[in-house]
Amino acid sequence: MNISAGRPMKALVYEGPRVLTLREAEVPVPAEDEVLIRVERAGICGSELSGYLGHNSLRKPPLVMGHEFAGTVEAAGARAGRFRSGDRVTANPLVSCGRCRACLAGDGQLCPQRVLVGAGRPGAYAEYVAVPERNVYRLPDGMGMAEGALVEPLACAVHIGRLASLAPWDRLFIAGAGPIGLLVLAAARRFGLTDIVVMDINRSRLDIVRELGGQAAANPEELRRLVPDGGFDAAVDAVGLEATRRACMEAVRPGGRIVLSGLHAADSSLPVNLAIRSELTLLGAFAYRPLDFELALDWLAQGLVDLSPWTETAPLEEGQACFEKLLSDPGRTAKILLSV
Repeated sequence: MNISAGRPMKALVYEGPRVLTLREAEVPVPAEDEVLIRVERAGICGSELSGYLGHNSLRKPPLVMGHEFAGTVEAAGARAGRFRSGDRVTANPLVSCGRCRACLAGDGQLCPQRVLVGAGRPGAYAEYVAVPERNVYRLPDGMGMAEGALVEPLACAVHIGRLASLAPWDRLFIAGAGPIGLLVLAAARRFGLTDIVVMDINRSRLDIVRELGGQAAANPEELRRLVPDGGFDAAVDAVGLEATRRACMEAVRPGGRIVLSGLHAADSSLPVNLAIRSELTLLGAFAYRPLDFELALDWLAQGLVDLSPWTETAPLEEGQACFEKLLSDPGRTAKILLSV
């Protein structure tokens, strides 16, 4: 499969804080080991919202963002032969070297040379995106493009659950009912947990928490009434503020596990003596292992995780308005997918 250089396409370009412009760009030409994907759905991630505001050092304008996506294979490089034109696919957007100690151990997300599609290289807010063939996954028959675009964020939640060593008898606290917080809730339910509390100031999102089988707290006072005797066994910060990180540390029992995944604040003043005296385990969760990505794909293909009642789709041309909606008043919308 071949494609000629210089062919035009539409792309939504991040040009500075709160500026996204639909522009004409050149279709990427896949390298020898890459696949060119015609994008059909691309999700808006919380990290892209912070990038849009100018708060994310990985996203420097001008940039085509977008790393949660699904589409169809359009073309392939000379050494990429696993897919045919028209194959329905999604892709792991973390491009690692495949040769270092981390990659050989299955931890490509920790590769020192990792690059994220939509940050270090052009992303999926465009008609086409090029991705290494080894990162591409075929969508099972019957699986829609919307579900394909949700594999990446669900993989983050699966990885968080694994890092937290979640077991069915665990009592879990989640700070934040954004997409990752809600997907952590859904993943925890798949891990067998039944006692899960989620705190968020957005009461519409808390309605979703209840519908997904969790308990909801709108503020620290409500949370205190829901803390189990002795404290939670594990906690996940899906926000990334000092207040939510501290809330996780204070909500768990002695010996509790805390996974920090939110990236909003680069630095926080935290009660380190509490962590020492209570022997708390604090872990960072950046992304996911390839196995987490594959499990997320399998769960979505089987319909075991479903955010479709709270997912909206809008055309790429309305990208900036969608970003502003998610920042100002998302209501019951948990996820927005851009259609290309």
